[in-house]
Amino acid sequence: MSPRQITVLGECVADAFTEPAASRNELVLRVLPGGGPANTAAALARLGTPARFLARLSGDVFGRLFRAHLEASGVDLSCAVDAAEPSTLAVAELDAQGQATFSFHAQATADWQWTGAELAGVDLTDTACVHTGSLALVKEPGAAVVEDFLAGAASQATISIDPNVRPLLVRPEVYRARLAHWCGLADVLRLSEDDLDLLLPGTPPERACDTWHAAGVRLVVITRGADGALASLDGERVTVPAVTTQVVDTVGAGDSFTAGLLHHLGAQGLLGGRLTDLCLDDVEAACRFGTRVAALTCSVAGPNPPWQSRLTQIATADRA
Repeated sequence: MSPRQITVLGECVADAFTEPAASRNELVLRVLPGGGPANTAAALARLGTPARFLARLSGDVFGRLFRAHLEASGVDLSCAVDAAEPSTLAVAELDAQGQATFSFHAQATADWQWTGAELAGVDLTDTACVHTGSLALVKEPGAAVVEDFLAGAASQATISIDPNVRPLLVRPEVYRARLAHWCGLADVLRLSEDDLDLLLPGTPPERACDTWHAAGVRLVVITRGADGALASLDGERVTVPAVTTQVVDTVGAGDSFTAGLLHHLGAQGLLGGRLTDLCLDDVEAACRFGTRVAALTCSVAGPNPPWQSRLTQIATADRA
């Protein structure tokens, strides 16, 4: 079954990675297009899901980079807004394990300036799922507009949210104050173990899942890096191991996992409503696919998700 369209809403971020310089008096940066929602949209399109991205794209040098990258990945930008504000920049430093620490330059940038008028005309007729999260849901003045858009979309499409907590930009308590409301809007909540520690410090993952189920969300998936993922569907749980890979860095791995999860569910015809036909076996299969997509993203530099042809090549080699 061919998957139906998934509409992704959120930010593009210029991810600038430090590189060795010729002298101690200069800093060399390699800039790659990133941002959680943009990464997810690119990954979905590369996997073969029709992906439309609702973004506010600046006309600056970074905005032109975003547009070229997304279009080359096959993402539909027909509803993207041409924004007058500058792009958001994040400078990343990688540790020995490939984990990134970011410093953000995001004051009054294009991503957070959504107005109701900009989203009012978006047609969701062909959309099976709306995915958003990260800073789009908490950075004002656009956050309330995005929440209203999700509330309207919920009558037509499955809603997927990834909080992707960024404490350097927005205090975790801001996310905590809104999380129960998001669970009431969402059908799928995907977050990392680091997000869990910031949102519900000291809470076991299983108890956190039950808390979020009680608030309204049916499917909760917590990704745990090298330890794989825990998924909970209305309180029924399954754990999925990670796929072993040679890690270059982990940037964009969670976004790729989300794309793999949603792509697999969409390909099975399970998106488009409240997940009423979803069973735990479906969830496990989708999570296993998501871990494969995430592993391939970790095997290359930056948020560079794999194309479907790469997954097909690996599957063919495994069967040989």
